[in-house]
Amino acid sequence: MSIIAWVVLGLLAAAFAKAIYPDYQGGGILSTMILGIIGAFVGGNLFTLVGTGTLQITAASAGLTLAGILVAVLGAIVAIYLGGLIRRSSNA
Repeated sequence: MSIIAWVVLGLLAAAFAKAIYPDYQGGGILSTMILGIIGAFVGGNLFTLVGTGTLQITAASAGLTLAGILVAVLGAIVAIYLGGLIRRSSNA
């Protein structure tokens, strides 16, 4: 997937994930895009793990399809959750 497709997928995934996730996340458009790209990477690799039973670290797991966006959104929700856990543990 090209870098432009990753940016578009990242923005879409993070925007949907931030709208779905009930906690306040903050951040601007750059952090939203990075969160979405991380979510697409995490979600795509988890989807590959569940589907094949093997962990295959690859950047081309999620694409600009409806299924790819759904997987990226789920991965972004996981990334938001893990980021919240890290922030809460560092504040305690």
